[in-house]
Amino acid sequence: MLTPDELERYARHIVLHEVGGPGQQALKAARVLVVGAGGLGAPLLMYLAAAGVGTIGVVDDDVVSLSNLQRQVIHDTPDIGKPKVASAAETISRLNPHVAVEPHPVRLSADNALDLIGRYDLVADGSDNFATRYLVSDACCLAKKPLVTAAVGVLDGTLTTIRAHERNGAGEPNPTYRCLFPEPPPAGTVPTCAEAGILGAFTGVIGSLMALEVIREIVGFGENLVGRLLMVDARAMRFETLGYGWDPENPLTGKNPTIRDLSRHRKAG
Repeated sequence: MLTPDELERYARHIVLHEVGGPGQQALKAARVLVVGAGGLGAPLLMYLAAAGVGTIGVVDDDVVSLSNLQRQVIHDTPDIGKPKVASAAETISRLNPHVAVEPHPVRLSADNALDLIGRYDLVADGSDNFATRYLVSDACCLAKKPLVTAAVGVLDGTLTTIRAHERNGAGEPNPTYRCLFPEPPPAGTVPTCAEAGILGAFTGVIGSLMALEVIREIVGFGENLVGRLLMVDARAMRFETLGYGWDPENPLTGKNPTIRDLSRHRKAG
């Protein structure tokens, strides 16, 4: 049940037809794991907390640095040197004391991914490297958990939802992340944000879109991004959506799957 304070706090959700009281209850009952408390994770975490997601797990092994503050808005100048999960938890507690935060100050790995992901209803991946994205997507498929995943370049971003453990209305398997991107690009071919730069406000846009997609998944309204890749071009301020489908050759859920555990990530790590 929602308390009188929560009824007032979430009043604008409750009068919204697409959310209402049942949707707000669903948000309160939800457990969401956010991977990364950086440029994408910062706005994502704040909007999930403001929306009333009952339990939010945060995975990040990094500490706050001065160069983070240009875009990672969940952290403040006095937080420099603190673990990001601790800084994020403190901000969330100030924003919404009704939200329980579960900090995980570790690096996601083949050894802990399935255990961590298994504790939550849904995973939102805002990590900044390909190795983690593929690890998270493989683990979510194996653990049968939905995944909202996004990435940003210098001035372009993408967002999609993966429910690879389910089938669509036609009875066909939903696509995996590897159906969309079969293999990561060769190491060193994509510059990091430290090398190429990143516009702070743009990570805020993509992180906010991630929060919207997570909320839509929990409440259950609208058309989700399963089998659809949202592409955002900040130079032209253009949004486009690309459809993609299940690849029978994909190594996770294809006709001859070769990925049955996370051992390949352990070898790569």
